[in-house]
Amino acid sequence: MTNPKKVYDVAVVGAGAVGAAIARELSKYDLECILLEAKSDVGAGTSKANTAIWHTGFDAKTGSLEQKLLTRGYELLLDYVPEAGIPHEKSGAVLIAWNEDQFNSLEGILEKAHKNGVTDVHLLSVEQVYELEPHVNSGALGGLMVPGESIICPFTVPLAFASQAVLNDVDLLLDFPIEKIVENKDSYILSGTGGEVRSRYIINSAGLNSDVIDRMFGFDRFQVTPRRGELIVFDKLALHLVNHVLLPVPTAITKGVLVSPTVFGNIMLGPTAEDLDDKEETSTSADGLEFLWKKGEGIISQLLDEEITSTYAGLRAATDHSDYQIYLHSDKRYVCVGGIRSTGLSSSLGIAEYVLELLKEAGVTLIKKEDFKSIKMPYIGQKEERPYQSEELIAQNKDYGRIVCHCERVTLAEIKNALHGPIPAITLDGLRRRTRCMQGRCQGFHCSADVNEIFELEIERIECGGGQ
Repeated sequence: MTNPKKVYDVAVVGAGAVGAAIARELSKYDLECILLEAKSDVGAGTSKANTAIWHTGFDAKTGSLEQKLLTRGYELLLDYVPEAGIPHEKSGAVLIAWNEDQFNSLEGILEKAHKNGVTDVHLLSVEQVYELEPHVNSGALGGLMVPGESIICPFTVPLAFASQAVLNDVDLLLDFPIEKIVENKDSYILSGTGGEVRSRYIINSAGLNSDVIDRMFGFDRFQVTPRRGELIVFDKLALHLVNHVLLPVPTAITKGVLVSPTVFGNIMLGPTAEDLDDKEETSTSADGLEFLWKKGEGIISQLLDEEITSTYAGLRAATDHSDYQIYLHSDKRYVCVGGIRSTGLSSSLGIAEYVLELLKEAGVTLIKKEDFKSIKMPYIGQKEERPYQSEELIAQNKDYGRIVCHCERVTLAEIKNALHGPIPAITLDGLRRRTRCMQGRCQGFHCSADVNEIFELEIERIECGGGQ
């Protein structure tokens, strides 16, 4: 429920990685803020289905806003990721040239990387490529090593930002698709099926719908075209085939199809890049998966002998512009943050810092709070110790020794915790992103009944006022 009389200082529209990062940054200051999300959970749109790569920005257009904010965002995440306990691995990336044109472009990519401040990027001979990645098909001509490219958990990042914002007094309103924005004297009324919210300043970080929100303020300067990226996730037994993120030589349209390990111990192949009309079309396609299969066969043919755990598709907020669409309109008390595409996770903290500078420029008084609460997220990666392996945790709570999802080794305590956090899971999909349950080899075939029973019982207890 919303309070129609309360007037917030700032409303952030969209609780993906970028919007949640902005809300977190705002929560450092003495402001009344609210984070609005059309879906039933944070990070439930574009952010949940990206390629989970933590980009350095080595191949971004030099001097672009995207490049500047990627560089700054990468720097800020270096401190934040370990501080918040976000699963990540500094895997490094190997960019492989498969033909003469690609090989001839390596020097230019190297030069761009160095101009972008990513100075540890260096050329690899063909022998070095195969020394680093012995399972790659024959025929490579050479490559680039990008040590700073890493893999990261795409689910924990927006959840960490939003949870920290909530801990620091930002209100969160889910299931609030905005249908209308009306100016009323010195504030705006944002209305939809979830009620009304009033705010003096609006930050539009609505992802796929950022163009829709922008038009509500009278602008028609960019159009979001959903770009579907389909991916194939291979079983954990395939992990030995890949040591680094394997990058293709990028094009003007897409970064191309990559092969990458994940923080969950799988191998991922993808994505495709297909422009669509429907902003809700996240199903996979026979053509898309066939395309990926052929691409994978051309990179590591042995990979196709491995079992597939799942396939999925996500939509990127591509626009008719090559750069981020970030604008300040002081007279309208409005900041547009659109066209962020696939680099939003990596640049999120850089964008948030930049947006706060824009608000300051617009006249918003920013007084830092004396107390800014930190956060430590539950660890759902594969590299470090998991709860079921911790004798200390099990001694404190025996539910950490009770595995519910055996494929992903998710315990009863983790599931209960996810239903009682700063932003509790209110759907099975939200529970999946917080714990990894039902994401393993059997895709919930063996555990979904047990998970659903625990979920329903715990939700019933919460609704009746019971604790953990």
